[in-house]
Amino acid sequence: MREHVIVSSTTDSESTARELAAQAVEARLGACAQIVGPILSVYRWDGEVHADPEWRVEIKTAADRVAPLVELIKEQHNYEVPEIIATPIEGGSAEYLEWLVKETRAG
Repeated sequence: MREHVIVSSTTDSESTARELAAQAVEARLGACAQIVGPILSVYRWDGEVHADPEWRVEIKTAADRVAPLVELIKEQHNYEVPEIIATPIEGGSAEYLEWLVKETRAG
């Protein structure tokens, strides 16, 4: 896995998305998070197709913080099986990526 990662998840409300984002940043498991929504998610659950509004949370973090961030999301999420996807960051501003790593370390 690359050194920098975006971990994304979806939630059923803006307030839940805000809470997950704040918890990740406060715990220094993410440097920052963006919330996008509402979006429409179409998915199959328990044999039925659903279409529901959701909010996406995208958390920028260092690769070595992904595992504890995933655990935090699982513990705090209200879905039985939350979407949690880690996508490597292939490049970008060196200054931003340096800041990202710094912000995921104890102050």
